[in-house]
Amino acid sequence: MSTEQPPAVVRRGTNLDRVGGFNDTVVLDAIRRADQRLSRVEIAASTGLSGQAISNITRRLLDAGLVREAGRQKGAGLGKPRTLLELEPTGQYAVGVHLDPAVVTVVVLDLTGEVVARRRSETPASDDPDVLIEGIAATVEQVIEEAGAPRERVVGVGIAAPGPIDVDRGVVVDPPNLTAWHLVPLRDALRERTGLPVLLDKDVTAAASAEKWAGGPNGRGSFVFFYLGTGVGAGLVIGDEVVRGSSSNVGEIGHVIVDPDGPLCYCGRRGCVGETSQPRYLVQQAAQAGVVAQGIDLDDRHAVDVAFAQLCAEAAAGPGVARGIVTALAERIAKVVEDIANLLDLERVVFGGPHWDQLAPFFDEAVRAALEERFLVRSVHPFVVAGTALGADVGAVGAASLVLDHTFSPNPSVLLLGPAESAPATATGSAER
Repeated sequence: MSTEQPPAVVRRGTNLDRVGGFNDTVVLDAIRRADQRLSRVEIAASTGLSGQAISNITRRLLDAGLVREAGRQKGAGLGKPRTLLELEPTGQYAVGVHLDPAVVTVVVLDLTGEVVARRRSETPASDDPDVLIEGIAATVEQVIEEAGAPRERVVGVGIAAPGPIDVDRGVVVDPPNLTAWHLVPLRDALRERTGLPVLLDKDVTAAASAEKWAGGPNGRGSFVFFYLGTGVGAGLVIGDEVVRGSSSNVGEIGHVIVDPDGPLCYCGRRGCVGETSQPRYLVQQAAQAGVVAQGIDLDDRHAVDVAFAQLCAEAAAGPGVARGIVTALAERIAKVVEDIANLLDLERVVFGGPHWDQLAPFFDEAVRAALEERFLVRSVHPFVVAGTALGADVGAVGAASLVLDHTFSPNPSVLLLGPAESAPATATGSAER
């Protein structure tokens, strides 16, 4: 049974003159997705555009500083060597912000999706929106300076926030783990403070987008990105397309019941996977079992994170109560993944988020084998269990990737709002809607 990954889907252009801006993005996208540098002839073959159209488009992209020539490819026989093209990393930059109830991560990506600067800090315990937003705005300025990115080449800021969110208004609604946040206009507030175009998306959607953008084989085809942070969530990519749902709030899987006799959730039911996956619940279990100290303030996120790290370290040390607590968590999560994979006929699950590094050892061969065994169409194709290749920054990388996608897509699904309440123009043409 082959486990070869499907090739990335390359969009096709049209030779109609009136869609030149669309064709520019098609060519940029083809260059970005290619596993190696491409010649103009190869770009024409992959996009369906004429040689003349490719010549005109690549000249515009070169003049705009979005692509560069990168050596020559010898032709067959006595043919003229072909000039190869690749993205110019310094052509554009994007800032990504990931707001997790426990930690705020800010990164700067270059045009190829590489992280060129990053900062992480604990989320203030007060949860006060104004304090958080002021801190994020200051950090955005710091990382842009650290990256050495010319301000005019920074195309925008993406924010990955816990849901639910109102994308149209740029509002974070009522995230369960940020108790002081109610209808916070995060997008507009950050735009006012930075003067940069800003978009807002859900954290799990941003993480799935990051995997699609920069995760290599993990990011192709159809997969679920299972987010493990202060809460849990699921980002979906189906057929190389990020799925957002009717209100961009896809992935709210926290209330799937995995233990009917489990703890009471704020929704009124017992044993929801979100409640039983929270570090505070696991730390509470560990304290009751004597694995960590008694009397930990479960409302103190920093104290809970320290105790959670201790629990994971104890679990990794060998068999015992600590390992049983964390292994049971892995089994609960596997049950949810199993249902999603079978419902949507997915190719893989990619785990990631702030707590993935600590939990990865417990998603061992037993959990992987169980998931593969329960996948109902395994005789048709395998189901792969993988960890993100993008590390703990995946949410912030995803937020910045959504901004970069503005360069590569003529009609991004999330509106990128600038200081004047309109989307900015890219170097290849207008982005007005």
